Amino acid sequence: MPLNGNPDGIYTIDPQHTNVLFTIGHVGITEFTGHFDKISGTYTFDNSAPQKDRVRIAIPAASINTNFALRDQHLRSKEFFDVKKYPDITFVSTKYAPNGDKAGNLYGNLTLHGVTKPVMFKVREIGAGEISYLPKPWGGYLSGFVATATIHRSDFGMTAYLPEGLSNTIRIKVEVEGVKQS
Repeated sequence: MPLNGNPDGIYTIDPQHTNVLFTIGHVGITEFTGHFDKISGTYTFDNSAPQKDRVRIAIPAASINTNFALRDQHLRSKEFFDVKKYPDITFVSTKYAPNGDKAGNLYGNLTLHGVTKPVMFKVREIGAGEISYLPKPWGGYLSGFVATATIHRSDFGMTAYLPEGLSNTIRIKVEVEGVKQS
């Protein structure tokens, strides 16, 4: 079945088919990737004015998962995410600039560790269309994207183990699937 684009409207992020991944350098030797187990949010399309497209995402910081419980506990502590004081990571877009037919730059404000900074995500559409053979909540009109950005954790007040223990540069990859609201 051919996929046919994203009609105007509001899409709800499907948390079972969405991933938020981050990659960080470890002691100058290697990199490792972790993710967050929970995410919620919406995005909107206005095909006549793509610059008005909007995204809102919320991630509980305590849902961090690096596949090592002791490290995850440390990352939730005051030394890093301080999840008791700053329970949520949020991204709220301010504008979208198309860059070709199925790609663009999404600008917005990322709030992490109580600090809000502008961030730009490179966005690429994977596909979109009516998927009627899947039962709800997995079926319906679906759309999918991959968005990537690079941030410096020190910009958000996260300076533990800088500069030699953990890299300052964090690569973020968000694999999003959304369901169009009726």
